[in-house]
Amino acid sequence: MTAPAAEHAPTGERPDPPPTEAPHDAEADDARQAAAALDELRRPVLGRTRLAVALAAVGALAALVPFAGLAALGDLLLADGPLDRAAVVTVAVAVSAGLLARGLLLGTALSITHFADVDLQAHLRRCIVRRLGRVPLGWFGERTSGSVRKAAQNDIAALHHLVAHHAVETTAATVLPLGGLAYLLWLDWRLALLALGTLPLYALAYAWMMRGYREKAARLDAATTRISSAVVEFVTGIGVVKTFGRARSAHEAYRAAAEEFGNFYADWVRPMLRVEALSAMLISAPVVGLLNLLGAVWFTAQGWVTPVDAMTGFLIALVIPTTVVALGFGAQDRRTAAAAALRLRTLLDTPELPVPAEPRTPEGGAVEFDGVRFGYGPGGEVLRGVDLELAPGTVTALVGPSGAGKSTLATLLPRFHDVTGGAVRVGGVDVREVDPEALYRSVGFVLQDVALVHGTVADNIRLGRPDATDDEVVAAAKAARIHDRVLDLPDGYDTVDALFSGGEAQRVAIARALLADTPVLVLDEATAFADPESEAAVQDALSELARGRTLLVIAHRLRTVVGADRIAVLDEGVVVERGRHDDLLALGGKYARMWTAQEGEQR
Repeated sequence: MTAPAAEHAPTGERPDPPPTEAPHDAEADDARQAAAALDELRRPVLGRTRLAVALAAVGALAALVPFAGLAALGDLLLADGPLDRAAVVTVAVAVSAGLLARGLLLGTALSITHFADVDLQAHLRRCIVRRLGRVPLGWFGERTSGSVRKAAQNDIAALHHLVAHHAVETTAATVLPLGGLAYLLWLDWRLALLALGTLPLYALAYAWMMRGYREKAARLDAATTRISSAVVEFVTGIGVVKTFGRARSAHEAYRAAAEEFGNFYADWVRPMLRVEALSAMLISAPVVGLLNLLGAVWFTAQGWVTPVDAMTGFLIALVIPTTVVALGFGAQDRRTAAAAALRLRTLLDTPELPVPAEPRTPEGGAVEFDGVRFGYGPGGEVLRGVDLELAPGTVTALVGPSGAGKSTLATLLPRFHDVTGGAVRVGGVDVREVDPEALYRSVGFVLQDVALVHGTVADNIRLGRPDATDDEVVAAAKAARIHDRVLDLPDGYDTVDALFSGGEAQRVAIARALLADTPVLVLDEATAFADPESEAAVQDALSELARGRTLLVIAHRLRTVVGADRIAVLDEGVVVERGRHDDLLALGGKYARMWTAQEGEQR
């Protein structure tokens, strides 16, 4: 059976965009969203940033005092008559005070923004942890660990320079030249124009270099995400790929991602190198100094300015290149930070698992799938009207071909996802009406891909019940047939990050489920990674785990579920058969054909 094609199809065709819509509108809209996201994320430290900006502005103005002092000193030295020593001392004190004030104010401002950056990063990481702790568990299966790590680590780090440096340094880099130019205008307007002589050419070169920056920055971010994911997957999967002799292909996949990143970055940067060199030369100190020196000689020869004023203009002009570079890097840092902020905002806006306003508590271990429908997206439904009841204390097995929807149906019970139709009930209560923490006290799960967290063996077993005693941990380990293996470890139950085989890790997970003592349990092919020597031990542990509990077992090998109280056969998202092993064989349907095929393969 297949879902009707029109069930999720649009009722009409999407209208064409208005003819007046320009391609750059989307880019401008993205830029506005990124800027808004950046402003929102920076809001917790906005007050401290403004204070730092005010201090930086005053510090930058204080930096002009030495220039005025040098001009005054020049006038004193060139004046006719005896040298006014008291005036010289006064100028020297003023210059020293200006330099000291500049250093103290800018240093204080940077200290404020650095502490603000630390607080903001801690705040954002706490927000991310809280959000990721509330999203549906199925959300993690739809994303690579590399992309999540990039958002939680790299994107937050991308905000550092903007928060800790940008506001202070940009303010200083803006106020200092503006104050200097104002001073030059007061001396002679020609000196102000001369100080800005090379800036128009630099601005044209810079504008040419920044063509299409947003699009290329987005591609660069995508390439960074891919290479980050490739690194994580290569490192975490190296043991498996080596075992199967695929280390070279895994290395080639990582190398391909690295080469793609390198080629893209080189193609982007290479054409800009000559223009960048030219633009950098236009605002370099030698070029700016030479231009202003020639201009100062000319202006002095024409009698427009005094030699002292010409020297002051020359010195202030040398400040312009450093401030322009700071402003250029600041603008780029802001664009990078804005893009990172938009990704962080998207992550923080990830829909949480809805929590009921008035949660109910399940009573007992009865499970009911009532007309369950589910789809991962607009591509179609995976489950289409599944009805299934699991009586307390029984074992129900889900079997069927790959892609039939077995794992999807099972994950709806611990609410990895919410159904799109129908209901899943535990103890007579819809799982959507149960608080997630209460639900996980009623429904446990042992997945085929066992995850052991960093910590001791005891910590891993206690994961579902942190307050369990040592005796209870040992009792659970014994029941899971893993106790003897733990005692062989260097520090027993206190061994940190112990190395277990696949079957041993699954028995640790079973011990964890035993200790949690949930009335309902989901087992997703719990013997999938067990080696032949430990499979019997895993089966014994599962038998111990099944006592008195409602079990939903996903099985690929039919021999492992022949003793189940009920077997449900899924095919294309619906239950096509149900019953005990012998009854299904006698029926001669889908299950019987699967059994015959698997038995033939084993022979």
